[in-house]
Amino acid sequence: MITSLISSRRAVYPAQFSNEILSKNDVETILKAANWAPTHRRTEPWRFKVFYSEASRNNLSAFLAKTYQDTADRFSEIKLRKIAEKPLQSGCVIAICFQRDPKATVPEWEEIAATAMAVQNMWLTATELEIGAYWSSPSLRLHLGNHIALEEGEQCLGFFYMGKIKEELSEGMRNSGIEEKTVWY
Repeated sequence: MITSLISSRRAVYPAQFSNEILSKNDVETILKAANWAPTHRRTEPWRFKVFYSEASRNNLSAFLAKTYQDTADRFSEIKLRKIAEKPLQSGCVIAICFQRDPKATVPEWEEIAATAMAVQNMWLTATELEIGAYWSSPSLRLHLGNHIALEEGEQCLGFFYMGKIKEELSEGMRNSGIEEKTVWY
């Protein structure tokens, strides 16, 4: 049932991934699920840049580390190490981007919301496939166009790290029930 899948979805961090390779078929299944997200005026703004091969993840790691070194206001060796490790610990990294409608037929926030719904579809599909996932939105995302080509008006919203889970995940929890967040009229 979809509600049990929703409540079992977790942020699974790259350090929790095993070294098991993700199949290209599983990654394609996850991306196809993204394409069915709701989208106002059918603009389908989501765009994905897939770093699947070991070489592409190594290059992404090196780029993110160098960019952090070059742009950090308060440099930290620990943060540098974590930034560099994440792509290497992952079976696949997907840059989550959105393409702004050039005619601006819908507000930008709706394009971002549609892209976020596409990512939710990805996350639920990954959960169903027993693949861990984590959406990270570091400021380094703003520099992705210096590493790979982005179309005019395309922006990176973050990175979706995925990998096979190596350990049992904890139960989910919420700070309060939906009753505390709902007003009925």
